[in-house]
Parts: sequence; structure tokens; C-alpha cells
Amino acid sequence: MQRLLRTNRERLRRGLNWLWEQEGSAGQRARGLAAGVFCGCFPFFGLQIVLSVGVATVVRGNHLLAAAGTLISNPLTYVPLYWFNFLVGSRLLGPLAGADLDDVNRSNLWDQGWDVLQRLLLGSTLVGAVMALALGVTAFLLFRRRERQLTPVRAMSITSAMERIWSMVRVSWSEPRNSTRRSILAGLPTAAFT
Repeated sequence: MQRLLRTNRERLRRGLNWLWEQEGSAGQRARGLAAGVFCGCFPFFGLQIVLSVGVATVVRGNHLLAAAGTLISNPLTYVPLYWFNFLVGSRLLGPLAGADLDDVNRSNLWDQGWDVLQRLLLGSTLVGAVMALALGVTAFLLFRRRERQLTPVRAMSITSAMERIWSMVRVSWSEPRNSTRRSILAGLPTAAFT
């Protein structure tokens, strides 16, 4: 049991690291994730990833995170998510006429199917929009915070690299051999070499 927990914890850690290391700005990554969550709330099995990549393209988000965001709907969450979406749609459009299971027969099954689908799609749109907005803002704030934590380290390493390059240039050009080097050195401010 502990081995299983350790393995799952390691998989979760690798998945989160993969999420943090995606390309793009914080906004692009957050928009991609939000697009995936939005499309993951719809009951279009097999098309969710394609739709999420299309939406991510429109909103200029990260495509891989859009595909990963569709995992909000998975075999464990299908029934609760779509049931909740249906309830939200029913709340807005009103309850189904003849919702009693005893009234369902072949003649009115298609009519009731369209009524169910309308409620499910409306609920999916609203729930998806709210979840995408909430998760997108949260992801943006987390990604931006992570970028700000990493930026000073990168800037410091770039600065130290530039100082090292300038010191090498200064050493190699310290004794000018011709008039071109002397004129170049004379035109540079001395602060550039310190």
C-alpha cells in the first residue's frame, strides 16, 4: 500500500513539474489551461481535446495545457460533472416535462433527448465558463508568482555572464595592437569595463 502511495505521489510530482515547465508566458499557460477546462466540461467524448486545442489557438494559449485541462472530465468525474451541468441547465430552463421514468417510451424518447441535451449543453457552458475563469485566474497568479521567483536568479546569472564576457573582452583588448582597437577602446565608456 505504501509503495502504491509513493508511486502515485511521484507521478503527481512529475505531473506538476511538467505543468510548471511548459513554454509561454504566465498568461499563455493560464489561457491554455482555462480553454481545456472549459472544453472538458462538455459531453463531447473524443472531441474535447481537439476542441480545447482550437479554443486555445483562438485565445492564444498553450496547446499542451489545453489538452491536459480536458482531464477535468474523466471516468471518475463524468457522472457527477454532467449531472451537475444538467441540474444547472434545468434550473435555468425549467424542469423537464414528463421527467418521470414511467412516462418514457419510444415515441417521446427523441423529444425528451433534445430537452435533456439542451439543459446539459447550457449547464456545461455556464459551469465550464465559471470553472475556466476561476482556474484560469488562479493558474495565472500561480504561474506569474513562479516566474517572479525564478526571474531574479536568471537575471543574476545573465548579469554575471555578461560581466565575465566584458572582462574577457577587456583582457584581450587591453593592449591594442593597431589604431582600430585604440579608437574603439577610446570611444567606450570606462564603466562598461568595470
